[in-house]
Formats: sequence, C-alpha cells, structure tokens
Amino acid sequence: MNTTNTITRLLSRSLIVALCFSFSAWVSLASAQTPSNEASPAPLEAIASLDVARYMGTWYEVAKYPNWFQKRCIANTSATYAVQPNGMLQVLNRCQKEDGSMSEALGAAKQVGDANSPKLEVRFAPAWLSFLPFVWGNYWVIDLDPQYQLAAVSEPSRKYLWILSRSKSVEPKAYEALLQRLKQKGFNLDAIEISKQTTVNPVTQ
Repeated sequence: MNTTNTITRLLSRSLIVALCFSFSAWVSLASAQTPSNEASPAPLEAIASLDVARYMGTWYEVAKYPNWFQKRCIANTSATYAVQPNGMLQVLNRCQKEDGSMSEALGAAKQVGDANSPKLEVRFAPAWLSFLPFVWGNYWVIDLDPQYQLAAVSEPSRKYLWILSRSKSVEPKAYEALLQRLKQKGFNLDAIEISKQTTVNPVTQ
C-alpha cells in the first residue's frame, strides 16, 4: 500500500470528522442563542413629563439592579441634583464604602427634548470630554408619584434600574405597588436588590 495515499486518506477522514464536529457545535450554539417564543417586552417608556425644579434635591437609593460601578457601595447611597446657571444639572452621587468612608462622584446631566422631558443624559467623565457621545448615559424617569416622593429610573435597554425615595424608608404598600408597575414594564423583580440606608430598613412598616 502506498504510504502517501494512506496518509492522504487519513487526513481527509480527520478533516471530515473535524468539519462535522464544528458544524454540530455551531448548530448547538445557534440553537442556544435562538430567542425563545416568549414575547419580548414592549419598548420602555418614560413618564409623560417631568417638573425638573421639583425633582431637584436629594434622593435616597431604596433598591436597584446590582451593577459593576457601585460594587464598592455597601450602604447610604444617595443622589443630589441641582440646577446650574447654565441650565445643566449638577449630580452628586454619594455612598458608604466597606471601610466606613464615603465615596463621592460629581457629574452633570442635561435634558433630552423639551423643558418637561423626563429623559436625561448623565456623565461623570471630565467636562472636556463632554463632546463625546459615549460618555453620556441615558437616565429616564420611568415612574414617579404625584408628590415627587418615590421614583424609578432606568434606560431603554432595562439593563440598569434604580428605585429612589425622598426619605430613607418607604411605605411597603407604595413600594409593592411600584414593583408591580415595574413588572408590567418588563423588569425582573427577582433581580432587584434592596439598598441599605444606615440602620433603617428602606422598606419599613
């Protein structure tokens, strides 16, 4: 038997087996990534309008979707908003770290749309980078009570979610009602993490 022909046949068989294996793996991967028949949620909508002046001041974080940029925050997370002379909004985020010290991040926000738009963009990058679109993140107010005491903030993809309150504690019925509205908007309630505010349980009786 010709040695060269034998090696050629063996290599050909090996190549066919490898291609079949690769094709099977590709089909399996494609099947795993194929969306299920479960309907995707409708596009996220913000509230109808926002009175920016009433929204200013300090909001305490009651709950959120965990995220990478707040990993060092263990308690007492808050956000304080203030209108600047140039019409921009100042954003001061604060939280307590594990060593007890407070971490601060100073940023800026601007409305997208008219004067009552509930859609904002926020940046924490230096001001000289503000001309770059990717330094701005969407900040949509998607739920807000008439008294401006309890709010939910997210962005179009629903990747991020924050529940904010004017006080460090929230009445349970109001909180549960908000959760049900968020569920109707397509949010996963199981992914929500309660935030700690000192010794106060954010959702109190």
